[in-house]
Amino acid sequence: MPYFPLGGFAPLQAEELKEVAASLGATPMQVALVWLLRRSPNLLLIPGTSSVGHLRENLAAAELDLPEDALARLNGIGTAATA
Repeated sequence: MPYFPLGGFAPLQAEELKEVAASLGATPMQVALVWLLRRSPNLLLIPGTSSVGHLRENLAAAELDLPEDALARLNGIGTAATA
């Protein structure tokens, strides 16, 4: 797993990620994790954690539904980061 998915967390990218997360009632890192899971079903995610609360947040990401419009927005971030 890339440490900073979606091309990193530059201010513009972070704002887009925050907006998607807010619309889903999730944290930006939860959305980044579920985005990675949607991108590749054979990807093994190994997110770091520093607390039990953070571990619970990471686990909850697997239950998050990422609608197609949110997926498209996030895919756009990745494309813009590599352009």
